[in-house]
Amino acid sequence: MPIAVPAGVEEHKKPTPLHHSDPNQLEALFNTVSLSYLLNHSDDALRERDLNAGYFVPTQAFGNLVPQLKSPRKWMMDRGYSFQFSYKGEAMANVGGGVSKGMSYAHELTWVNNFDFEKMFGWKGWSLHAVLMERAGREVSYDHVGDHRILLSEVYSMSGHMAAHLADIYVEKNFMHNKIDINLGRITLTHTYGTSVLLCTFMVQCSAPPALKGVQGWSVYPKATWGGTLRLRPTRDLVVRTGVYESASLTENPSGWSWGSEKATGVMLPIEVTWEPFIGPRKLPGHYKFGFGHDTTGYTDMVGTIPTSLMGQYYQHRPESRDTFYFEADQMVYRSHGNHQMAGGYLMAGYIHNTPQVSVFSDQVYVGTSLLGLIPGRPFDRFGVMYSYYQIGSRLNLGQRLKGIAGLPYGANVNGPQSHTAILEAYYGIPVAPGLLIQPSFEYQMRPGETSVIPNATLVGLKVIGNL
Repeated sequence: MPIAVPAGVEEHKKPTPLHHSDPNQLEALFNTVSLSYLLNHSDDALRERDLNAGYFVPTQAFGNLVPQLKSPRKWMMDRGYSFQFSYKGEAMANVGGGVSKGMSYAHELTWVNNFDFEKMFGWKGWSLHAVLMERAGREVSYDHVGDHRILLSEVYSMSGHMAAHLADIYVEKNFMHNKIDINLGRITLTHTYGTSVLLCTFMVQCSAPPALKGVQGWSVYPKATWGGTLRLRPTRDLVVRTGVYESASLTENPSGWSWGSEKATGVMLPIEVTWEPFIGPRKLPGHYKFGFGHDTTGYTDMVGTIPTSLMGQYYQHRPESRDTFYFEADQMVYRSHGNHQMAGGYLMAGYIHNTPQVSVFSDQVYVGTSLLGLIPGRPFDRFGVMYSYYQIGSRLNLGQRLKGIAGLPYGANVNGPQSHTAILEAYYGIPVAPGLLIQPSFEYQMRPGETSVIPNATLVGLKVIGNL
């Protein structure tokens, strides 16, 4: 039987943005390179244009299940409107360890809308983007594993069951012949900063590492906040993005529509610099992100209330802001079946650090790989494996230990002083037809609940992604 070639393999040669603009489509302000100058000039980034790649799309199933819509899609796109409708279902079962054996299922339906105002009204460089989503199901971490800090199933989130959640809605404007780009509106921060297509092939890490997306200020899909980002490409191999965003509780406005219900506590000031070399004669792409975010919110010391009997020995710090530093890197190590940036195998690594006095997770480290075409006869299957380690903030750990000394309860869903946890995740993605991806998944969590009380948990599951 012939192998179904993902439509995206060809489509990436001339990409159509579905959500956020591809940073590789920005033109350089200066026709030169930065750090890539230190590499072999004949092999590296001295090129007229970058190789094409999608910056972010909500699904990874290339192509569409209904090819009959190709003509209507083109008709609408020529007139300024494009869309994508997708289904993502995740069933994860805890088969050993944790608090109980059992399976949980969650899904999302996503409708991505893009309006090209230049084609519609002649407004050069203007566009509007809106994402609506329906989510339902249960979280296996809560039901069967016993962890309430990290979600082992990607789709489930704080938004709960919503029939029509408004995720993103923002306007975009390009300036100086596509050399500067500005987004303004309600935007999910971790779909702009600290993310990548490769991270979102994993469940736990999508759309950004948990130590990043799990803290207020770094709004996570589908939770959007008011703000905007300026993007530019100073040289051909550098992308810089920075902005200003509202900082508010991640659990407020679960529908995405009740904007007046949100109470801003401060502003988030992120900046990210990405170096994008193309190494060797086959132009193997790499993405090296250096990011920082300052949240002006005054957060309460994670140590919590000091027991009366210990007040003379310990004290609570005054509220303070939170700083986040992160480094994320991926580098293609071989190319296979195409010239776009997903056509090959990658090595990946990252590190995130948050101010420990006011953060649940002070640190996260991850290493992994994402490899294409390992099995003969299956050139477009992708295998991924990642190990990630999470360190609980020192002040949160201290507060829990003080409660234990005083004989007080540790808190909801906490069975002892929490210190760290680690997760091993692996998947095998199979594009069975254009627009349909089936992905068996495996997860192994060490120290669920960030303590040694709950046995290590082994999970197996299946993700299915379909594009209309």
